[in-house]
Amino acid sequence: MGPRLRGDDEVVAGWHRHLLALALTAVTLLILFHRDVADLTHIWWTSTTFGHCLFIAPVIGWLVWQRRPDLAHLTPVAWAPGLLLIAGGGLVWLVGDASSTALFRQAGLVAMLDGAVVTLLGPNVARGLIFPLAYAAFLVPFGDQIEGPLQQVTVAMVMPLLHLAGVPAQVDGVLIHVGHDWFEVAEACSGAKFVLAMVAFGVLVANLCFTGRRRRAVFLAACVVVPVLANGVRAFGTIYAAHLTSVAAATGFDHIVYGWLFFAAVMAATIALAWRWFDRAPDAPAFDPARLQATPRRTVPPALAACLVLALAAAFPAWSAAANRAASLPPHLDLPAVPDWHRAPLSTRAPWQPFHPGADHTLFGRYEDAGGNAVDIGVAVYARQREGAELVSFGTGVLREDDRWVRIADLPPIAGGDAIRMTMAGAVERVVATWYRVGDMPAASPAAVKLATAAARLTGGSNRAIVVHLSAEVRPGRDAAAAIARFRQALGPLPHAAGL
Repeated sequence: MGPRLRGDDEVVAGWHRHLLALALTAVTLLILFHRDVADLTHIWWTSTTFGHCLFIAPVIGWLVWQRRPDLAHLTPVAWAPGLLLIAGGGLVWLVGDASSTALFRQAGLVAMLDGAVVTLLGPNVARGLIFPLAYAAFLVPFGDQIEGPLQQVTVAMVMPLLHLAGVPAQVDGVLIHVGHDWFEVAEACSGAKFVLAMVAFGVLVANLCFTGRRRRAVFLAACVVVPVLANGVRAFGTIYAAHLTSVAAATGFDHIVYGWLFFAAVMAATIALAWRWFDRAPDAPAFDPARLQATPRRTVPPALAACLVLALAAAFPAWSAAANRAASLPPHLDLPAVPDWHRAPLSTRAPWQPFHPGADHTLFGRYEDAGGNAVDIGVAVYARQREGAELVSFGTGVLREDDRWVRIADLPPIAGGDAIRMTMAGAVERVVATWYRVGDMPAASPAAVKLATAAARLTGGSNRAIVVHLSAEVRPGRDAAAAIARFRQALGPLPHAAGL
């Protein structure tokens, strides 16, 4: 080889400067938003639904490494318009922080990291890295909202298969009764974890193995449909095996087969069936560097760009801290007097209480009317919602994580409150309805709570929050939903229910 040209030396030195600035900026962003980084890594490591996220960062690193020879033909520049991505990601983070929605905070952080790449390496390099940058979205643990619908799909598939196999089965919401045994099609059994992992894997395969949009779309559709169908077959097989042997034997076998063998085979089969339609050569370049040689405008020195990225990103936590204020609460609260209802001893037949560990005040009690109808009330009051003390969060409220109570089905709203039917040990049932209030705004659902919380915090309004749960046991000759509706009408405004 001959001596390297001076122009090549300048390009290499430029890459070194920009990569150093990017590395320092990325590390500083991770430190600045360390709470969200810790939350992300904790979810990746502990959640079976999002365990696939552990592999996304190494995959992104491999994708970038594969593009290294073509990236060497591009000249990095610090590009001021990339700050718009920082601002967009920061706003998403701010909304997430204001509404206590971890998903938005984490998505905002990933967007800011992508924005740092675009700002410090420029638009040409960013276009060459467009897929790895977009694939970083799978670092965010999203999609668990599909668990509920997939539970219903699984039940709808299992019941005909059981009847076809001659197994006498009845369904009640997400509970399937087979003789003396009952099986819950729980969130973990919905197949959501495999659908999400399969979609993340499918997007990667679609990019690496296909060139046509139609083939990519068909393959991604298969990555959704096939695991859903496979999960229905697995759930049927588990119940059928339990019918032939025992529940303990069938469920133990299911965990081993489902976790380690069955869906690995399903994934391999999906790839094998699609193999003949792969139309992209394994060594085909990811992009053509000759088409990415435009001269960007609005460039700035790398050091200045790094400072601007960090200053802009830091402005959003500062805004959140300035806008977050607590409301004053009395030192003691008590349940109110309710017309035509009197206080009564708590149930020993089917005890239940809502779970709000981060609340500033929690109240619980039972009321009865003259006709013997009983309603339990649980109240939680928050002076200020914050990390670990949210009105709506996973594992809090009506059902806690690993609760002995199981949700059977959602019910129509009761007096404007979200309602569910749940059971304990398959023998005792309860109806529970829930109402929320954030500041002076009533909220009809958890999503409305998040929006109201964000609006209150971003505008500097009151962040005081109240939740009221009303519950009644399901008993012969008693209408639990009607009793709750009558009590809710007598109870009055939510602040009064909380003793405020």
